[in-house]
Amino acid sequence: MSFYGVTDIWTYALGALGIVLLPGPNSMFVLAVASGRGVQAGYQAAAGVFVGDTLLLVMTALGAATLLHTYPALFVVVKYAGAAYLTWLGISLIHGALLKRAAPTSASAAIAPASGAAPPFQRALLISLLNPKAILFLLSFFVQFIDPAYPTPAVPFLILSAIVMLFSVLYLSVLIVGGAHLAHVFRARRRLSAGLASAVGVLFVGFGVRLATASL
Repeated sequence: MSFYGVTDIWTYALGALGIVLLPGPNSMFVLAVASGRGVQAGYQAAAGVFVGDTLLLVMTALGAATLLHTYPALFVVVKYAGAAYLTWLGISLIHGALLKRAAPTSASAAIAPASGAAPPFQRALLISLLNPKAILFLLSFFVQFIDPAYPTPAVPFLILSAIVMLFSVLYLSVLIVGGAHLAHVFRARRRLSAGLASAVGVLFVGFGVRLATASL
């Protein structure tokens, strides 16, 4: 028995929660921004993630995964563009952390992404969109819980999307509040701030490498 076209909704909810809690470039970026720039900037980054995820969900519904499978060259282009951006962002974080560690000024911004660059919203949006694997994953995950006999497929798709977005909002809010609290600690501990920023930078380089080696 399905719930408005969704089969086994509780299993899906548990799976979606696990997916959201897995460390990824989106959540790490939001945490980094909140730690370096505060709650307001953290929510700007989170808004970029939400918009990006929404666009990915819409593209998934419109058949973007089929398009990527039909034209592998398109997948390669988007994949390497995303990998290059994540790697560049990671290197920028590491470089900024090293500069802040050596500088005599306050360390509160050491973990923030490269100063003077695009605002958090635009950066988070790019991080979300330059990930073709997300489209393929969403499709493969969603279809397992949509009743093929349901007359209006858009309804269960919207329900599944709403659940995963709700989990994302709650999780990113926790990261933002926690990151803002960490900012107070970082103001007095420059070395700790620079070390965490470098660690986040290394994670982003790893995300880039993983995306570059991904396949259909």
